[in-house]
Amino acid sequence: MRTVALPSGEKVPALGMGTWRMGENMAMRAEEIETLRLGLELGVTLIDTAEMYGEGRTEELVGEALTQSRDQAFSKVYPHNASRSGTIAACERSLRRLRTDRIDLYLLHWRGTVPLEETMEAFTSLQSKGKIRYYGVSNFDVDDMEELWRVPEGSSTTANQVLYNLRRRGIEWDLLPWLREWRVPIMAYSPIEQGRLTHDKTLAAFARKSGMTPTQAALAWLFASNDIAVIPKTSNRSRLQENLRALDHELTPDQLLELDRLFPPPSKRRPLEMI
Repeated sequence: MRTVALPSGEKVPALGMGTWRMGENMAMRAEEIETLRLGLELGVTLIDTAEMYGEGRTEELVGEALTQSRDQAFSKVYPHNASRSGTIAACERSLRRLRTDRIDLYLLHWRGTVPLEETMEAFTSLQSKGKIRYYGVSNFDVDDMEELWRVPEGSSTTANQVLYNLRRRGIEWDLLPWLREWRVPIMAYSPIEQGRLTHDKTLAAFARKSGMTPTQAALAWLFASNDIAVIPKTSNRSRLQENLRALDHELTPDQLLELDRLFPPPSKRRPLEMI
Protein backbone atom coordinates (compact mmCIF):
# COMPACT_ATOMS: atom_id res chain seq x y z
CA MET A 1 0.00 0.00 0.00
CA ARG A 2 1.35 3.42 -0.93
CA THR A 3 1.22 5.99 1.82
CA VAL A 4 0.90 9.73 2.33
CA ALA A 5 2.85 11.45 5.10
CA LEU A 6 1.01 13.72 7.50
CA PRO A 7 2.83 16.82 8.83
CA SER A 8 3.67 14.82 11.96
CA GLY A 9 5.54 12.27 9.85
CA GLU A 10 2.94 9.58 10.46
CA LYS A 11 1.82 7.84 7.29
CA VAL A 12 -1.68 6.95 6.13
CA PRO A 13 -2.75 4.83 3.15
CA ALA A 14 -2.90 6.69 -0.17
CA LEU A 15 -6.15 4.83 -0.88
CA GLY A 16 -9.03 5.13 1.53
CA MET A 17 -12.72 4.31 1.50
CA GLY A 18 -15.38 6.99 1.29
CA THR A 19 -18.77 6.26 2.83
CA TRP A 20 -21.20 8.93 1.59
CA ARG A 21 -24.75 7.52 1.24
CA MET A 22 -23.81 4.29 3.03
CA GLY A 23 -26.21 3.15 5.71
CA GLU A 24 -29.22 4.76 4.06
CA ASN A 25 -30.58 1.62 2.38
CA MET A 26 -31.09 -1.38 4.64
CA ALA A 27 -31.10 -3.74 1.65
CA MET A 28 -27.48 -2.76 0.95
CA ARG A 29 -26.26 -2.73 4.54
CA ALA A 30 -24.72 -6.20 4.63
CA GLU A 31 -22.76 -5.65 1.39
CA GLU A 32 -21.60 -2.21 2.57
CA ILE A 33 -20.26 -3.65 5.82
CA GLU A 34 -18.57 -6.56 4.03
CA THR A 35 -17.00 -4.12 1.55
CA LEU A 36 -15.55 -2.04 4.37
CA ARG A 37 -14.26 -5.13 6.17
CA LEU A 38 -12.69 -6.49 3.00
CA GLY A 39 -10.97 -3.15 2.47
CA LEU A 40 -9.50 -3.31 5.95
CA GLU A 41 -8.24 -6.86 5.32
CA LEU A 42 -6.60 -5.69 2.08
CA GLY A 43 -4.81 -2.79 3.73
CA VAL A 44 -7.24 0.01 2.89
CA THR A 45 -7.26 1.04 6.53
CA LEU A 46 -8.45 4.63 6.11
CA ILE A 47 -12.21 5.17 6.33
CA ASP A 48 -13.72 8.61 5.75
CA THR A 49 -17.17 9.46 7.08
CA ALA A 50 -19.14 12.37 8.55
CA GLU A 51 -21.94 13.10 10.97
CA MET A 52 -23.84 14.60 8.02
CA TYR A 53 -23.93 11.31 6.12
CA GLY A 54 -27.33 9.82 6.76
CA GLU A 55 -27.57 12.06 9.83
CA GLY A 56 -25.36 9.64 11.74
CA ARG A 57 -26.50 6.36 10.16
CA THR A 58 -23.31 6.10 8.12
CA GLU A 59 -21.13 6.47 11.21
CA GLU A 60 -23.16 3.72 12.86
CA LEU A 61 -22.53 1.44 9.90
CA VAL A 62 -18.80 2.23 9.97
CA GLY A 63 -18.79 1.49 13.69
CA GLU A 64 -20.31 -1.91 13.02
CA ALA A 65 -17.72 -2.62 10.32
CA LEU A 66 -14.88 -1.61 12.62
CA THR A 67 -15.85 -3.96 15.46
CA GLN A 68 -13.44 -6.60 14.13
CA SER A 69 -10.55 -4.21 13.46
CA ARG A 70 -9.75 -0.77 14.87
CA ASP A 71 -8.12 1.19 12.07
CA GLN A 72 -7.97 4.81 10.94
CA ALA A 73 -11.39 6.46 11.15
CA PHE A 74 -11.75 10.00 9.84
CA SER A 75 -14.94 11.94 10.43
CA LYS A 76 -16.26 15.46 9.86
CA VAL A 77 -18.31 17.88 11.93
CA TYR A 78 -21.17 19.98 10.58
CA PRO A 79 -20.30 23.71 10.34
CA HIS A 80 -23.38 24.62 12.38
CA ASN A 81 -22.09 22.34 15.16
CA ALA A 82 -18.57 23.80 15.03
CA SER A 83 -18.72 26.09 18.06
CA ARG A 84 -16.46 25.19 20.98
CA SER A 85 -19.13 23.30 22.92
CA GLY A 86 -20.97 22.15 19.79
CA THR A 87 -17.86 20.52 18.30
CA ILE A 88 -17.10 18.66 21.51
CA ALA A 89 -20.71 17.41 21.77
CA ALA A 90 -20.73 16.40 18.08
CA CYS A 91 -17.47 14.52 18.50
CA GLU A 92 -18.84 12.59 21.48
CA ARG A 93 -21.88 11.58 19.41
CA SER A 94 -19.64 10.45 16.56
CA LEU A 95 -17.46 8.44 18.93
CA ARG A 96 -20.53 6.59 20.22
CA ARG A 97 -21.79 5.86 16.73
CA LEU A 98 -18.34 4.72 15.58
CA ARG A 99 -17.97 2.56 18.72
CA THR A 100 -14.48 3.88 19.35
CA ASP A 101 -12.59 5.92 21.92
CA ARG A 102 -10.88 8.17 19.36
CA ILE A 103 -11.14 9.61 15.88
CA ASP A 104 -7.83 9.69 14.05
CA LEU A 105 -8.56 12.80 11.99
CA TYR A 106 -11.49 15.12 12.71
CA LEU A 107 -12.37 17.66 10.05
CA LEU A 108 -14.50 20.78 9.81
CA HIS A 109 -16.75 19.82 6.89
CA TRP A 110 -16.90 23.28 5.31
CA ARG A 111 -16.85 26.93 6.33
CA GLY A 112 -19.80 28.13 8.35
CA THR A 113 -20.63 31.16 10.47
CA VAL A 114 -18.85 29.99 13.63
CA PRO A 115 -15.48 31.76 14.02
CA LEU A 116 -12.55 29.51 13.25
CA GLU A 117 -11.02 30.38 16.62
CA GLU A 118 -13.85 28.54 18.38
CA THR A 119 -13.50 25.44 16.23
CA MET A 120 -9.74 25.33 16.73
CA GLU A 121 -10.19 25.69 20.49
CA ALA A 122 -12.55 22.72 20.44
CA PHE A 123 -10.23 20.66 18.25
CA THR A 124 -7.23 21.26 20.50
CA SER A 125 -9.31 20.47 23.57
CA LEU A 126 -10.46 17.18 22.03
CA GLN A 127 -6.88 16.43 21.03
CA SER A 128 -5.54 17.06 24.54
CA LYS A 129 -8.15 14.65 25.92
CA GLY A 130 -7.25 11.94 23.44
CA LYS A 131 -10.65 12.05 21.72
CA ILE A 132 -9.04 12.90 18.39
CA ARG A 133 -5.47 12.41 17.21
CA TYR A 134 -5.33 15.07 14.49
CA TYR A 135 -7.63 17.73 13.08
CA GLY A 136 -8.13 19.27 9.69
CA VAL A 137 -10.56 20.97 7.34
CA SER A 138 -12.57 20.22 4.24
CA ASN A 139 -13.58 22.41 1.30
CA PHE A 140 -11.23 25.24 2.31
CA ASP A 141 -9.98 27.51 -0.48
CA VAL A 142 -6.80 29.60 -0.36
CA ASP A 143 -8.39 32.55 1.43
CA ASP A 144 -9.89 30.18 4.01
CA MET A 145 -6.51 28.54 4.59
CA GLU A 146 -4.77 31.89 4.96
CA GLU A 147 -7.35 32.97 7.53
CA LEU A 148 -6.98 29.64 9.32
CA TRP A 149 -3.20 30.11 9.51
CA ARG A 150 -3.75 33.39 11.38
CA VAL A 151 -5.83 31.64 14.05
CA PRO A 152 -4.10 30.15 17.12
CA GLU A 153 -3.37 26.46 16.45
CA GLY A 154 -4.78 26.78 12.93
CA SER A 155 -1.42 25.99 11.39
CA SER A 156 -1.49 22.59 13.09
CA THR A 157 -4.13 21.56 10.56
CA THR A 158 -3.20 18.13 9.23
CA ALA A 159 -5.16 17.92 5.95
CA ASN A 160 -7.60 19.65 3.64
CA GLN A 161 -10.21 17.43 1.99
CA VAL A 162 -11.34 18.82 -1.36
CA LEU A 163 -12.99 17.85 -4.62
CA TYR A 164 -10.23 16.83 -7.04
CA ASN A 165 -10.24 14.63 -10.11
CA LEU A 166 -9.38 14.75 -13.82
CA ARG A 167 -12.42 16.92 -14.54
CA ARG A 168 -12.01 19.15 -11.49
CA ARG A 169 -8.45 20.45 -11.54
CA GLY A 170 -9.04 24.02 -10.40
CA ILE A 171 -7.07 23.57 -7.17
CA GLU A 172 -3.87 23.22 -9.20
CA TRP A 173 -3.86 26.97 -9.92
CA ASP A 174 -3.36 28.23 -6.37
CA LEU A 175 -4.74 26.01 -3.59
CA LEU A 176 -2.60 22.95 -4.26
CA PRO A 177 0.64 24.99 -4.49
CA TRP A 178 -0.30 26.78 -1.24
CA LEU A 179 -0.93 23.49 0.56
CA ARG A 180 2.32 22.04 -0.73
CA GLU A 181 4.26 25.08 0.42
CA TRP A 182 2.92 24.49 3.95
CA ARG A 183 3.22 20.69 3.62
CA VAL A 184 -0.47 20.06 4.14
CA PRO A 185 -1.60 16.92 2.27
CA ILE A 186 -4.96 16.83 0.56
CA MET A 187 -7.64 14.17 0.57
CA ALA A 188 -9.28 13.98 -2.85
CA TYR A 189 -12.97 13.23 -2.60
CA SER A 190 -15.13 12.17 -5.56
CA PRO A 191 -12.00 11.06 -7.48
CA ILE A 192 -14.07 9.42 -10.21
CA GLU A 193 -16.70 12.20 -10.26
CA GLN A 194 -19.38 10.09 -8.55
CA GLY A 195 -18.89 7.42 -11.21
CA ARG A 196 -19.22 9.73 -14.21
CA LEU A 197 -15.55 9.35 -15.19
CA THR A 198 -16.10 5.61 -15.59
CA HIS A 199 -18.34 6.42 -18.58
CA ASP A 200 -16.13 9.13 -20.07
CA LYS A 201 -15.31 8.04 -23.64
CA THR A 202 -12.05 9.99 -23.73
CA LEU A 203 -10.80 8.41 -20.52
CA ALA A 204 -12.08 4.99 -21.61
CA ALA A 205 -9.95 5.16 -24.77
CA PHE A 206 -6.87 6.16 -22.77
CA ALA A 207 -7.50 3.41 -20.21
CA ARG A 208 -8.04 0.73 -22.84
CA LYS A 209 -4.77 1.63 -24.56
CA SER A 210 -3.00 1.59 -21.17
CA GLY A 211 -4.37 -1.74 -19.97
CA MET A 212 -6.57 -0.25 -17.26
CA THR A 213 -10.20 0.42 -16.56
CA PRO A 214 -11.34 4.07 -16.62
CA THR A 215 -11.67 3.97 -12.83
CA GLN A 216 -8.11 2.74 -12.44
CA ALA A 217 -6.81 5.41 -14.83
CA ALA A 218 -8.56 8.17 -12.87
CA LEU A 219 -7.18 6.87 -9.58
CA ALA A 220 -3.69 6.20 -10.94
CA TRP A 221 -3.49 9.83 -12.08
CA LEU A 222 -4.06 10.94 -8.48
CA PHE A 223 -1.66 8.34 -7.09
CA ALA A 224 1.08 9.91 -9.23
CA SER A 225 1.33 12.59 -6.51
CA ASN A 226 2.82 11.46 -3.20
CA ASP A 227 0.91 13.97 -1.06
CA ILE A 228 -2.65 13.07 -2.04
CA ALA A 229 -4.85 10.52 -0.27
CA VAL A 230 -7.72 9.35 -2.44
CA ILE A 231 -11.08 8.31 -0.99
CA PRO A 232 -13.36 6.76 -3.64
CA LYS A 233 -16.65 5.45 -2.34
CA THR A 234 -17.97 2.05 -3.29
CA SER A 235 -20.45 -0.31 -1.69
CA ASN A 236 -19.34 -3.25 -3.81
CA ARG A 237 -16.49 -5.64 -3.06
CA SER A 238 -15.49 -6.23 -6.68
CA ARG A 239 -15.29 -2.48 -7.36
CA LEU A 240 -13.22 -2.06 -4.21
CA GLN A 241 -10.75 -4.60 -5.59
CA GLU A 242 -10.74 -2.73 -8.91
CA ASN A 243 -9.87 0.45 -7.02
CA LEU A 244 -7.07 -1.32 -5.18
CA ARG A 245 -5.55 -2.61 -8.42
CA ALA A 246 -5.13 0.99 -9.57
CA LEU A 247 -2.11 1.06 -7.25
CA ASP A 248 -0.41 -1.42 -9.60
CA HIS A 249 -0.47 1.09 -12.46
CA GLU A 250 2.26 3.71 -12.17
CA LEU A 251 1.70 6.20 -14.96
CA THR A 252 4.67 7.14 -17.10
CA PRO A 253 5.61 10.79 -17.81
CA ASP A 254 4.21 10.36 -21.33
CA GLN A 255 0.91 9.05 -19.97
CA LEU A 256 0.66 11.98 -17.57
CA LEU A 257 1.31 14.40 -20.43
CA GLU A 258 -1.40 12.72 -22.48
CA LEU A 259 -3.90 13.09 -19.64
CA ASP A 260 -2.95 16.78 -19.40
CA ARG A 261 -3.85 17.07 -23.06
CA LEU A 262 -7.11 15.19 -22.67
CA PHE A 263 -8.10 16.85 -19.38
CA PRO A 264 -6.26 20.21 -19.36
CA PRO A 265 -5.11 21.84 -16.13
CA PRO A 266 -6.61 25.25 -15.29
CA SER A 267 -5.49 28.29 -17.26
CA LYS A 268 -6.82 30.74 -14.67
CA ARG A 269 -8.03 30.88 -11.09
CA ARG A 270 -11.35 29.20 -10.34
CA PRO A 271 -13.39 29.24 -7.14
CA LEU A 272 -13.10 26.01 -5.18
CA GLU A 273 -15.68 23.52 -6.43
CA MET A 274 -17.76 21.40 -4.09
CA ILE A 275 -20.19 18.52 -4.36
